[in-house]
Order: sequence, then C-alpha cells, then structure tokens
Amino acid sequence: MRSTILTTCRHVIVFARCKIIYIIMATLEASETGSLDVFIVDAFTAKRFAGNPAAVCLLEKDIPDIERQKIASEMNLSETAYIQKISSNGDSFKESSWFNLRWFTPTNEVVLCGHATLASAAVLFHCKGNVNTTLHFKTLSGTLLARKEDQGIVLDLPLYATVVQDEKEVLSVVKATVGSLLVSEIHYNPDMKKLLVRLDNTVTRNDLESMKRPDSNSLLNIEDGSHVRGVMVTLRGTKQGGCVDDEGEVYDFISRYFAPWAGISEDPVTGSAHAVLAGYWSNVLEKKQLYARQCSPRGGDLRIVVRDDNRVDICGQAVIVMKAQLTL
Repeated sequence: MRSTILTTCRHVIVFARCKIIYIIMATLEASETGSLDVFIVDAFTAKRFAGNPAAVCLLEKDIPDIERQKIASEMNLSETAYIQKISSNGDSFKESSWFNLRWFTPTNEVVLCGHATLASAAVLFHCKGNVNTTLHFKTLSGTLLARKEDQGIVLDLPLYATVVQDEKEVLSVVKATVGSLLVSEIHYNPDMKKLLVRLDNTVTRNDLESMKRPDSNSLLNIEDGSHVRGVMVTLRGTKQGGCVDDEGEVYDFISRYFAPWAGISEDPVTGSAHAVLAGYWSNVLEKKQLYARQCSPRGGDLRIVVRDDNRVDICGQAVIVMKAQLTL
C-alpha cells in the first residue's frame, strides 16, 4: 500500500512539474507574441540628449486605442508615434514605402506631430534599413512624406496660415505666458488652435530663453482648450539680439512652444508649430527659405522651405538613443 501511495505521489509531482513548466512556457510564448519594438529618438538634433525626444513603436498588427494611450502615458514623452504596416501580408518595415502613422501625447491623440514623424522616419531608415528614399505616412493630417537627403530627413507637411487675433480675447493667456515681455502682435491658426505671440524687436534671445516657463495650471484655468491648445512665443532673429548658431549663422526667427492642453508644459522642438510659424515669418521676411531655432532648454535647429503649394519642407536630423521591447 505504501509503495502504491509513493508511486502515485511521484506521478502527481511529475504531473504538477510538467504543468508548471507548461504554464511557464505558455507565459513566455505569450510575452514574446505580446511585445513590440520601441525606440527613443532625439529629433531635430545631431547630438544625443538634445532636440525633442519621441517614442516610436512598430506595430505588426493593430492594437486598441486604449492600449496606445496607456503606452504613451508610460513613455511619458511629449509624443509617442505608432508606425503600422498598411497590410500584414507582404508589407515589411524594410521594403514598404507606405505606412499608417498616429501620434499620442501622455493624455490624448493629436492630429499632427512633426518631430515624432521625423523620429519615425529615422527609425525606418536607420534601424530597419528601409530601402526607399521617400516614405509615405497616412495620418489624420493626410499623407505626409519624409525624404532621406544628405543633410538629414526632410518632412513634407501642410502649411498652416494665421489670422490676426483680437488681443482682448486672449490677453489673459498671453500675459500668463510671456509675463512682462513686450508683445508686438498676436496671430492665430484655427486649424491647429495655436496662438502665435510675436515679441517686440527689442527682446533678445537671452530674454526669451530666460523667460520663466508659464504655470500649466494657470493656463488651464484661464483657457479650457476650446480656442487655444498651444502658444508659440517667437521673435525675429538678429545678430544684435544674439540669434546666431555655433557657426555664427543668424537665425531668421526663434521661438518657444507651450501646450499644457495636450499635457505638454513646454515642447523642446515642435515640427507642427513650425508648420504655422513658417508661413507667418515667410510673409514678414519675404523669403521662402528660413533657418529657425526653438529655444527650449534642450533646443533644436530647423531648415525650412515654404512652397507655393501650401506645403512646407522642414529638414532636421535625428539620433537613436534607445532600442527596447515593450511587453503588452
């Protein structure tokens, strides 16, 4: 009887061990199939830990929007981009030239993000070895193109025009943003709900960079986001005002950008903001080719060409700083 009991126990233990091993293997298999490649890319810079960081996720197949938002919140960067194959049959990140692209901040999806588009193109070109010179992204802002050129990656974005904004309607927002700095004029783009605040020509680069970052809660209390969802503070670049790069070239204009309505207190370098700024400064300066600097603490440079077809080319560099796998 004792021998029978011991034999039965051994069988139970062996069965239990096999079941545990099966569960572990099944868990590992689920983890492997439930993961995606994630990259952190510093956009609009040639140096690590500068420019604007974005997370880029490569999707073999669709995932729910709630999962996209949770991942973006986990990344906690100004934007997380999701590149998805148009078709799961035959498409590849190396061979294909068309992709779906969406962008999420830590709090919501946005209709356009320039720096995360640049970061996405950099991942495909530099990490996946994409063989095409031009990539097409289907987005909420239509089809966006990214071209690989010697000086960097050129984004083909919509050009957003501005209209003169009645100062009385946004005075509290402007004051809460720029404080005592002198304002020259205020413009507005209704498509992106971005406010353009041009500072007086007596204001210098040092003044703009030294300007205290506005309190996000104060801005959210003043404006609920129905009219304004981002504030661009900009001034004309001059040598006398200190608006020169390390090589001594003068910037045509410089700026900073604040968007607490999208969960971003200050964005380091913003492609979508320059799709608005480009048209304004092109009209003011009467030139199509522009050189810009976003003067956040991280900072970044942009080469811009305003085209006659209501599009704008924005050229920048990007640096891959991290590669990882995220388990779903």
